[in-house]
Amino acid sequence: MNKYTNYFDVNKETWNKKVAVHAESKMYDLESFKSGKSSLMPYELKALRDVNGKSLLHLQCHFGQDTLSWQRMGAQCVGVDLSDEGIKLAKKLNDELKLDAEFVCCNVLDTSKHINKTFDIVYTSYGVIGWLPNLKPWAKMIAERLKVGGTFYMVEFHPILWMFDYVDGKPKLKYHYSQDEVIYEEYKGTYANQSSKMVSKEYGWNHGLSEVVNALIEAGLQIDYLNEYDESPYDVFPDLIKTETGLYKMKNQLFPMIFEIKATKK
Repeated sequence: MNKYTNYFDVNKETWNKKVAVHAESKMYDLESFKSGKSSLMPYELKALRDVNGKSLLHLQCHFGQDTLSWQRMGAQCVGVDLSDEGIKLAKKLNDELKLDAEFVCCNVLDTSKHINKTFDIVYTSYGVIGWLPNLKPWAKMIAERLKVGGTFYMVEFHPILWMFDYVDGKPKLKYHYSQDEVIYEEYKGTYANQSSKMVSKEYGWNHGLSEVVNALIEAGLQIDYLNEYDESPYDVFPDLIKTETGLYKMKNQLFPMIFEIKATKK
């Protein structure tokens, strides 16, 4: 991964800046979270249901709201993230809320270098795999950290969404569905606060569904299901419409916005 070091360093710097902006944003609604509101969304709650008493590893946890939400539901959680500032805030929230989660700052691909225990559940969600150049080492690490019989669950934005460039506000079809070449974007603001003056500098990669599924299978996981959905829990793309379910979709939408995968280590 040495050839990707600069990309990861730039992304880490951007995510460190995002933490303070996101912690003050309406989207993350930190005060409501501190008062007991869960940050978890319908897809993952339906998929994992009762986590009480189970060990759970949360990959790319940002500043730990979802990790701590699972902890509140009775799971024993460890969160991992690239951002020093994200992990610092996660630990602060954990202490303030008198919870018992653990947090580790590292590149998600290096998780097994920092954590050697195995878990009942490995979980990751929304805007995660696009930061990784190759999913094979990611899937291998997931298999390493799962107990036999353990569950891997991911819910993620659909790869079709990442074929578009959103920097100018209007989606423009620009990138291949499963593009090998790195994609660089530089823009003001973040998805949680588009009026922020911070400059996001980001390197990312597009991964099609077959790449995701085959990486997990090759790592030794059995796919339980792959589902695709039209509605997003987050209003993070241009001109989304809130539906009766409280989720969001595009006007005259012609493709899914979300996919989820549940898998088991045999």
